[in-house]
Amino acid sequence: MVNYKDLGLVNTRAMFAKAVRGGYAIPAFNFNNMEQMQAIIMAAVETKSPVILQISKGARNYANQTLLRYMAEGAVAYAKELGCEHPEIVLHLDHGDSYELCKNCIEMGFSSVMIDGSALPYDENVALTKKVVEFAHQYDVTVEGELGVLAGVEDEVSAAESHYTKPEEVIDFVTKTGVDSLAISIGTSHGAYKFTPEQCTVDPKTGRLLPPPLAFDVLEAVEEKLPGFPIVLHGSSSVPQEDVDIINSNGGCLKAAVGIPEEQLRKASKSAVCKINIDSDSRLAMTAAIRKTMAEKPAEFDPRKYLGPARDRMKELYMHKIINVLGSNDQLIEG
Repeated sequence: MVNYKDLGLVNTRAMFAKAVRGGYAIPAFNFNNMEQMQAIIMAAVETKSPVILQISKGARNYANQTLLRYMAEGAVAYAKELGCEHPEIVLHLDHGDSYELCKNCIEMGFSSVMIDGSALPYDENVALTKKVVEFAHQYDVTVEGELGVLAGVEDEVSAAESHYTKPEEVIDFVTKTGVDSLAISIGTSHGAYKFTPEQCTVDPKTGRLLPPPLAFDVLEAVEEKLPGFPIVLHGSSSVPQEDVDIINSNGGCLKAAVGIPEEQLRKASKSAVCKINIDSDSRLAMTAAIRKTMAEKPAEFDPRKYLGPARDRMKELYMHKIINVLGSNDQLIEG
């Protein structure tokens, strides 16, 4: 058993309470490799922001659970090396799909886990989530549950249609399960292809697709039922068109890729939404930088020469999200 506190990590409890009071959201950035982790930590330190390092089941299988555990421990040391005396870094399991997976992650040093039973019948979701909470809370690990289903595809998570969270269920769910935060569905979606062209309108000035607005009425109803309770948004990448264009102009083929407008995410960040998940934007930034470098320097074969620019581009993206979208900059308590 590895206790996350021995790795220098924190859980989300105090972090979320402060975010709800302060009207901002904590960045939850998914990572799979060293360059992503470096970029996340550099951005968090430079902006003085708390941060959540998210690992999906797919990332865990790809990178190896033991290496990821040491990378998280290294992230804390790296942040201090960069000058952050008291970093607030969470290691979080994103979309855990079983009790066994959540339990194993907790035993490997995760400070927070998500159990996603949203595709199950309501009573089964409650039972599974409660079981994970009871184990996690023995070790002061925080737990995120989910009500409602997001459409889209990302790693092993896949659904053809969204089903908005039912506000009338949230009090019962939170009370019965004891979760520390709740992911809800209000129209965000996984992946770079969040909406079909038929769901979108066309901007007459640019010709680009504009996604349907988020269901803020659902969010407001949930907030009314659970005042001050930490709410989470998944599938919140904005799919920057600049990166899509770079990818497409350098041999890529991303058609009809569209994300959540940043102004809608800014609005959500000022509510009880205190954690916003971003994964696809990082993938796009990394891919855009690599494709551009390889196109401009086709003889290059040193991975550092194309992964370095990719890391820089991701850091730029993360800093932009922290400062201009989530508002979590300058929220670390130094001293």
